[in-house]
Amino acid sequence: MKLSDYKALTFDVYGTLIDWESGMVAGLKPLTDRVNRTLSRDQILEAHAHHESSTQLQTPAKRYFELLPVVYRRLAEEWGVSVSWEECLLYGQSVRDWPAFKDSAEALGYLKKHFKLVVLSNVDNASFAHSNKKLQVDFDAIYTAEDVGSYKPSPRNFDYMLTQLARQGVEKGDILHTAESMFHDHGPANEHGLANCWIYRRHEKEGFGATVRPEEMPSYDMLFNSMAALVEAHKAELAG
Repeated sequence: MKLSDYKALTFDVYGTLIDWESGMVAGLKPLTDRVNRTLSRDQILEAHAHHESSTQLQTPAKRYFELLPVVYRRLAEEWGVSVSWEECLLYGQSVRDWPAFKDSAEALGYLKKHFKLVVLSNVDNASFAHSNKKLQVDFDAIYTAEDVGSYKPSPRNFDYMLTQLARQGVEKGDILHTAESMFHDHGPANEHGLANCWIYRRHEKEGFGATVRPEEMPSYDMLFNSMAALVEAHKAELAG
């Protein structure tokens, strides 16, 4: 199995191309600064993962920028901090400030020459438009949770993507699903019979950070610790 066997790379964005963990920690600072105990970075991220996932499950049609304020309020309640709804709403707008990983834009620019590039993301369209500017590439297709009316790991999101791509002549066997999150992406990719590539951004860290720990670890077909490493592997294939 080689990268060059595929026609399309379908991407999770947040955690894979956008450094959402750093973005979350920065966006939550007005709240965490008022907590009366010290919270580690991973404690913040793991609490966020819990409340984000449960809120997505309860209100799957809520747009991401509307869902994040609820997450902020649940965190404030858990940590014993009083917050206004206005403050919660500000956090909902923070996605536009979340930074791209340093290698994302250059890697995508290279990969665009060789693959169709597709987004399958748990985000709303307006927030993604800001992230897309940071990624500096024109994706061939963009499928968001807002478009589908549900959040990954729901199979609905993958079903929607596969149906839309088939209309463009891209079949399941042409696709390499490329993502960081085991919970949101690799589990459902396994269930759908999709080849998958783990971009293991957290390879130097313990735990699962801003994503829920999966009940069982999914399998994966390829593993790279960065987008830059994926690009180098593709270049080596072409040179080989």
